[in-house]
Amino acid sequence: MLHREQKRGDAMKFLMGLLLGLGLGIIIGLLVAPQSGEATRTQLSEQGIQLRPGAFSERIRARAQEALTQGNKLYGRTKSELTDRYARAKSGDL
Repeated sequence: MLHREQKRGDAMKFLMGLLLGLGLGIIIGLLVAPQSGEATRTQLSEQGIQLRPGAFSERIRARAQEALTQGNKLYGRTKSELTDRYARAKSGDL
């Protein structure tokens, strides 16, 4: 019983620290921001437009596609291995 109460207290301390850190981060971000939020959104929007047609975005797209392909291959291998192991375990042939 005491162990459960201690875990709950530790979780509450963690949550309070997390919320405090989040609040302080937001306040500090607002205080040291070099420009207004509207100006920042405009700047980010303009930079996004600049990145779209360039070779840089094509390289990123190609790397993302490669990572997706590798992830799919890994998923297929892992699924196959786990299915095989499950079938062997179910039949008792470990």
